[in-house]
Amino acid sequence: MAYFPMFVQLEGSPCLVVGGGGIALRKVRALKDFGARVLVAADEILDEIKGMDGVAWQERGFLAEDLEGMTLVVAATDNKEENHRISCLCREKRIPVNAVDQIEDCSFIFPAYLKEGEVVAAFSSGGQSPIVAQYLKEQARPQVTGLLGDLAAQLGDMRGTVKKMEPAGRRKAVYEELLRRGLDQGGLLSQEDIREIMEGK
Repeated sequence: MAYFPMFVQLEGSPCLVVGGGGIALRKVRALKDFGARVLVAADEILDEIKGMDGVAWQERGFLAEDLEGMTLVVAATDNKEENHRISCLCREKRIPVNAVDQIEDCSFIFPAYLKEGEVVAAFSSGGQSPIVAQYLKEQARPQVTGLLGDLAAQLGDMRGTVKKMEPAGRRKAVYEELLRRGLDQGGLLSQEDIREIMEGK
């Protein structure tokens, strides 16, 4: 079954990770990469998790009340039955849940992704073959660069100006030319570049 690729805003949102080992660490890093406020609950928690900025932790087993107010939950214990129980509780509360390596207990999955600024490329095999998603990620890596992230931010800042100065039918062509020139030059656009393109030179 293919998963619908919906991008979700997690900045400042509370997210729970149940489990304190290496897999939990990877999930915490991914959530933090998108600005989530993460709570980790587990009987044993890696020191690396405990030392992460902005991560709260409770060194004890999962409690049902841990779910209150959570935007999403990751069940990353080494106990399949416990992961299943957490998944069932989340589904009852309509909280999106990922149970690591238990696709039948997941309502969402973590994609392989590349992130540069606010540009994100994500790849999924529907949980069937993570190596395929990783392959696609590596194929895309040369294109998803820091420059692309910087140009996306610059073009985003220009949207109001372009909308005001260019007719609707020409805006796409202007954006395409701005992006092409920035990529060709290997850097952000100068005011002269922007003026030339918007004047059609």
